[in-house]
Amino acid sequence: MSFLEPMSFLEPIMESTRARIDAAKSAVATDVLEQRIAALEAPRHFASALAGKGIAIIAEIKRRSPSKGPLDEDLDAGALAGAYTRAGAAAISVVTEPDHFGGSLEDLGRVSRGRLPVLRKDFIVDDFQLLESRAWGADAVLLIVRVVQHGLGPLLVSSRALGMDCLVEVHDEDELELALGAGATFLGVNHRNLETFEVDPDRTAKLAPLVPESCTLVALSGVERRSEVEALGAAGAHAVLVGEALVTAPDPEAKLRALAGTE
Repeated sequence: MSFLEPMSFLEPIMESTRARIDAAKSAVATDVLEQRIAALEAPRHFASALAGKGIAIIAEIKRRSPSKGPLDEDLDAGALAGAYTRAGAAAISVVTEPDHFGGSLEDLGRVSRGRLPVLRKDFIVDDFQLLESRAWGADAVLLIVRVVQHGLGPLLVSSRALGMDCLVEVHDEDELELALGAGATFLGVNHRNLETFEVDPDRTAKLAPLVPESCTLVALSGVERRSEVEALGAAGAHAVLVGEALVTAPDPEAKLRALAGTE
């Protein structure tokens, strides 16, 4: 597997992520997070929320991206989550990475108070981040094979022990093989190459035939039109995750209805 190739866009993100983890560990004791988790209701079942007729939409909240720059720096995460809920989203993804995406755990906390299950989308490599995620109300977390590599198995175990679903992100056949070998059953195919941030819209169609029928499959990145949602469903995806097209839309609620085919 080609995990040792230069990471390009990913290298500075992971450098700041590791520094952020160290700072968080110094600032917050794990028992404080565990006490906060004990006071919460059980996590909602994220993957099962995507089941049903047609292809589900996971609506994402993010303020900017390394490739596109600012999207909506001043968005109100709670209000946007409300719009997504009214428009029929099956679940919500919240990007919490602060330095390159403008996210925060506070955004996650605001959105988790709504009625839809919530995914924390970040560059998770440490059990401390899993405790953090659950403490701030996440029902599921994103684990990126390109980032965690062979640490995927232990992180899956730790996530499940907290009651959270794990959306395991892959980009190619080798990453898919590793994910399945680690026991992942909730898979996301990222159309975006994290090294170059280039998008291959056919990535889901290429990998879907290799995904067991027992798995839930989500298509990630680059979706802007209803026709693309339908094509991904036909290719084998059970859901699509949409971020930039919604955040940058003049009316995110109307845009989501258009993507869902319910306008």
